[in-house]
Amino acid sequence: MTEKPELIRPTDDQARTLARTLARGARFAAIAVIDPESGAPLSSRVLVATDIDATPVILISRLAQHTQALLADPRCCLLLGEPQKGDPLAWPRLSLQGRAERVESDSESHSCVRRRFLRRHPKAKLYADFPDFAFFRIMPEGASLNGGFGKAYKISAEDLIIRSNLTPILLSHELQVIANICALGENVPNQLARHFFKGKTGDWEISGLDAEGMELAQNESLIRIETEKRPEDLNGLIAVYSELLT
Repeated sequence: MTEKPELIRPTDDQARTLARTLARGARFAAIAVIDPESGAPLSSRVLVATDIDATPVILISRLAQHTQALLADPRCCLLLGEPQKGDPLAWPRLSLQGRAERVESDSESHSCVRRRFLRRHPKAKLYADFPDFAFFRIMPEGASLNGGFGKAYKISAEDLIIRSNLTPILLSHELQVIANICALGENVPNQLARHFFKGKTGDWEISGLDAEGMELAQNESLIRIETEKRPEDLNGLIAVYSELLT
């Protein structure tokens, strides 16, 4: 008797890296929520960034229908991953399930969330401080990764969140550390873009930094670098990028 093929592959490091890259390097996502009036699924599009621990962050208006849905029931799902040329189903995507938690404006993490979001989405400065807008963290509870035809994986919440001694340090010193990395050489963001993405050159800048990688931005383009080493102090973090540039 012929055995049926496994639909879900064993989750390996390559799948985890792809899932993290999709979650941490996204500029926008489709969000699915539950309509509080009908109980039916409801979807919309939102801008996405990440907190310093890689938790997805969205900025939404309470006038929006999906915001009212999240306030009534915080369960939601983000579909992350941008298709390129050709068959859109051939490109990887991540379906991330989680719960939305509002980032209160007087909380310790608000300034970091706001800074990182607006560095990724500068045009959002026009409305980010409107009284009806608020930041929400989407706390991951698990995810499904489709890496292409026949490449389905289950991703745990722990696979997506950064647990590092560097996280509280970067919470308040991220911009200074970015400046220190840029001082390692000439046009460091462009050098990193060429190192990781052959042929992609231009006016790149470091948009965000965390203990496991960084985002490089160029106009409306955003690319995520996931580093193999996981340093636990600032000297080790600087050394990771210094080695890449030599």
